[in-house]
Amino acid sequence: MANIRDIAERCGLSVSTVSKALNSYSDVSGETRRRVLKTAEECGYFPNSIARALKTNRTHNLGVLFVDEAQSGLKHDYFAAVLDSFKVAAERHFYDITFINHTIKIGNRPMTYLEHCRYRNFDGVCIACIDFQKPEVIELVNSDLPVVTIDHVFNNHTSINSANVQGMRELVTYLYKMGHRKIAYIHGEKSAVTEQRLTSFCKTLTDLGVATPPQYLAVSPYHDPEAVRSRVREMLALPERPTCIVLPDDYVALGAMEEIETMGFRIPEDVSIAGYDGIPLSQAIRPRLTTLKQDTEQLGREAAERLIAQIENPLTTIMENVTVVGKLIRGQSVAGISV
Repeated sequence: MANIRDIAERCGLSVSTVSKALNSYSDVSGETRRRVLKTAEECGYFPNSIARALKTNRTHNLGVLFVDEAQSGLKHDYFAAVLDSFKVAAERHFYDITFINHTIKIGNRPMTYLEHCRYRNFDGVCIACIDFQKPEVIELVNSDLPVVTIDHVFNNHTSINSANVQGMRELVTYLYKMGHRKIAYIHGEKSAVTEQRLTSFCKTLTDLGVATPPQYLAVSPYHDPEAVRSRVREMLALPERPTCIVLPDDYVALGAMEEIETMGFRIPEDVSIAGYDGIPLSQAIRPRLTTLKQDTEQLGREAAERLIAQIENPLTTIMENVTVVGKLIRGQSVAGISV
């Protein structure tokens, strides 16, 4: 098996330069690092993780805190895509990821999130899809571990956020241009993301001169097709039913579509619907869903790269709130109507 000296000889570089390139030191040029990595791959070189940890004081292991209240786990299309992108970007920098959980105990009690991170010797942590106000989450965020959050902002910490306000504005404006004035919104339960989308929904309609009756707003959990059915049924039973319903996410569109058809309505001829997220399933169902596609690849990549930058260059990395813009997908589930 090849070692660092073999790579150095083939590249015509010193052993120390090759070592720095393999460990992503900032004083090695990008071109040199790429050449070293390519040669290492050709030679079949694999670094010894224990030796690397002793030398760099880093384990090259990142923690991921992901707790989905709906218990959908990595079957949650949106977050699964974000975390897959995070994993790919982390591995490109020779980092592994491990999920943080409560399965390990100290005596008779589960470890806290921070204790689990200490136990695993994580270099940093990415936090997504959780109750960010839980005391043990706040404890983790306020620790000395580098942390990046997805879709939630903490002061003095880097966050990667989907452009929820802009995305909802673009979606609602499109519905308005399609002639809809009676637009309802079944939104998710209370969270920073929900508040951004709900506020943007109401403000955009107000700016367009369209009233939003209270009965056109309803709450249903994210990623729960069965729960959304009763909200859809209530909306369509109103004396003046909406012509278009915006759903909390694309996955619940399945339940919404089934309920609409059960009630004898057609999509989009009788009722138009729109989702949010742009998961692949939304374009596989018929009619294809009109939705706001979030850029999951960039969200995950930015989270990994910003977290690794904090770990490797703590004195020169600026904490920022990064916003990632999505894209409107004009499907077949929204009909144009005469005003």
